[in-house]
Amino acid sequence: MKVAVYPGTFDPVTNGHLDILKQALNVFDQVVVVVAQNIGKHPMFTVKERVEMFQLAVENLARVEILASEGLTVNQAIKLNAQAIVRGIRSISDLENESNMAMMNRDLAPSIITVSFFPSETLKHISSSFIKEIFKFGGDISSHVPGPALEAFLEKGK
Repeated sequence: MKVAVYPGTFDPVTNGHLDILKQALNVFDQVVVVVAQNIGKHPMFTVKERVEMFQLAVENLARVEILASEGLTVNQAIKLNAQAIVRGIRSISDLENESNMAMMNRDLAPSIITVSFFPSETLKHISSSFIKEIFKFGGDISSHVPGPALEAFLEKGK
């Protein structure tokens, strides 16, 4: 069975994330989404809230599991017997960052490959950071996030 790990902060999960996930499901038998704490960012939602949000967003998709991160992605991939790490690339700047991360992961775990997917043209501008900022200033995010994420935002308030 071909297993991939799809790591990210997912604060919140967006339609762009779901697009990448669905592409990965066309290649892999199972995709394990790993929701990271990411100490370099200041998340709006707790890891537990993000895991629950993502679970609700994919409840109609088979072959997907959502877990909270337990350290380095490559170590989690090894623990899960994954063959690959899935990443999304929206722009040239993403490509440079993702390339560096893939090389570091290859150094740490040579048997695990990184597979990158590009979001649909209509979704490539969506980022969790933009979504949070738009919501904070009263903008409409409903076309950029799945229903469970929108509900989570409305519950949190502005």
